[in-house]
Amino acid sequence: MKTIILCGGSGTRLREETEFKAKPMVEIGGKPILWHIMKIYNHYGYNNFVLALGYKSDSIKDYFLKQKYYTSDFSFNPEKGKIADFFEADGEKNDFNIIFVETGLETPHGERVLKLKKYITEDAFMLTYGDGVADIDIGKLVEFHKSHGKMATITGVHPSSKWGLVNAGKDNLVTEFAQKPLLFDYVSGGFMIFNKEFFDFIKEGDMIEDSLARLIPEKQLALYKHEGFWYGMDTYKDFLYLNELWCKDPKWKIWK
Repeated sequence: MKTIILCGGSGTRLREETEFKAKPMVEIGGKPILWHIMKIYNHYGYNNFVLALGYKSDSIKDYFLKQKYYTSDFSFNPEKGKIADFFEADGEKNDFNIIFVETGLETPHGERVLKLKKYITEDAFMLTYGDGVADIDIGKLVEFHKSHGKMATITGVHPSSKWGLVNAGKDNLVTEFAQKPLLFDYVSGGFMIFNKEFFDFIKEGDMIEDSLARLIPEKQLALYKHEGFWYGMDTYKDFLYLNELWCKDPKWKIWK
């Protein structure tokens, strides 16, 4: 089963990092967040990816085309212009099979998915955003999708409040300051699975939510509730927070 990762947005709210590179190439712990996402899937045996490219796509292609040079020590003979040998520096094995697809600079992400139809030859495919990480069990997600027999599964996650919440007792005395607590409601956090028939519900100009909404009256959209860690990188503060977590407690690092 292939995994589509949406990599085409311009990341305007993260302009400090995205002025010269694609948002999925913003680094967490010295590696692009896209790499982190792919490692999550790869941990569960899913290593076939289709990248829906757009803004600054060359930065993504360049990274993976030259990844071995970036992640390894190597010996080089300038006169011969040849690499003599590679020495693995960080021990990471990145067994990814990647299809790079240009889907346009301003294309809505639902339409980006539609443009990838010819690359999806299996009965089902996975889809996620290029800026969110989680400690999600992809194996259980796939089992859930197969169990309910519906056309689509989206993963519901609890977002963190961007503001601290104040709680008070009946006497109006403050009892707690909750700093960025998890909210009770669910939001769609990516990590979706679709049967191939979903392409028939996508129209040109769609955001992915537009296409998903068409499944609701058909009773073909199921929610997988993920109660663990999830975080989306939307702003520079999110970038700093994820880098801080990487150093202290990278909850999404489920691979060895």
